[in-house]
Amino acid sequence: MDFDDTPEEAAWREQCRDFLNRHAELLPSEVDLSESYWARAPSAAETAAYAARCRKWQRTKYDEGWAGLTWPTTYGGRGLSGHMAGIFAEEEARYDLPMGRFSQSIGMAGPTIIAHGTDAQKSKYLEPMLTGEQTWCQLFSEPGAGSDLAGLRTSGVLDGDEIIVNGQKVWTSNAREAAHGMLLVRTDVDQPKHRGITYLLLDMTSPGIEVLPLKQPTGRSEFNEVFFDNVRVPLDCVVGGVNRGWGPILTTLSNERAEIGGQVSYVGDVIELARRFEVTDDPVIRQQLARLYTIVETMRFLGYRVRTAASRGEQPGPESSVLKLAASRRLELMGDLSMAIMGPSATLYGADALFDGFWQNYAFLGQWMSRIGGGTDQVQRNIIGENVLGLPQEPRPDKKIPFRDIPN
Repeated sequence: MDFDDTPEEAAWREQCRDFLNRHAELLPSEVDLSESYWARAPSAAETAAYAARCRKWQRTKYDEGWAGLTWPTTYGGRGLSGHMAGIFAEEEARYDLPMGRFSQSIGMAGPTIIAHGTDAQKSKYLEPMLTGEQTWCQLFSEPGAGSDLAGLRTSGVLDGDEIIVNGQKVWTSNAREAAHGMLLVRTDVDQPKHRGITYLLLDMTSPGIEVLPLKQPTGRSEFNEVFFDNVRVPLDCVVGGVNRGWGPILTTLSNERAEIGGQVSYVGDVIELARRFEVTDDPVIRQQLARLYTIVETMRFLGYRVRTAASRGEQPGPESSVLKLAASRRLELMGDLSMAIMGPSATLYGADALFDGFWQNYAFLGQWMSRIGGGTDQVQRNIIGENVLGLPQEPRPDKKIPFRDIPN
């Protein structure tokens, strides 16, 4: 494809800049990373202020017709191609604006409901996502079912027009603030593991839900454990049908991987870090900087492929796993390289460290959030091997037997 803007794309880019110029300031050429929201564990007041700022910006986009650009116009979007939305994202990243808080809502739950939900579900849930009024969380992973998601054991028992849920989820981002959750439960243990799962849209205020924060090595607590004790979920909250949750699951996961793959690169900041510590003449450091730059450029072109698929009305395919794996490799290299650049100074932390510990917190300790979340590197390699390279599948002796016969 032609990577230069067509006349139509150039005109769209100007529209994006005009809208953004009316509502925000450009980021300065040199950003003080100590002021980043990710530099340290925020206080409760800072978290609330950041959330309010995110909601305000999302509401502004909604009011002026800039929210959910790729969503169909029927559901409040603009029906644009993924490529056009990517141009807006490129421009938005140049401004001092809060981003990312609604990725699970607009980027994951929304596309899943649009693709698999009922008309009533679309009417109820989609608009509050776009306005920023309601956020969502992803209730997928369990203590014994993370990489092997189909091994989940949180139970859903049908009882009249409800499903009674018991079990536990873990690593759930923003569960304390979310109004709704994408919840997976096991509703039929007599079917094989991939077939007895039901996808639910959960009201997080339902009785019987307990959310406990998990303290991360960065000092933050975005992740949570969520416990369910006889939680009753109406059957009209089922997406795709009872025991037919695997299709909606794949839609959510493919969009999640594309979201993770599209994160800010910070490659220019790593290069500036090397200049600050006067190690740009070190041949090993230079080689690693070149490698980091290469990965980031590879991700940029992979992103074009994902956008092209979206512009054709196609769901993100294996290329989203390739992009997610590339993002993991970038995070790993950026975290390790930033520590190598700073040398002994990398052992400092908090206020004693450069930029209040941004590199220690975000780059080094924080790399594991995306390297494990959204599917581990190993899982992505299996998906790529099987779906892209055509390699034989890994042996899965438990794939076709009833779930109740799988050892716990």
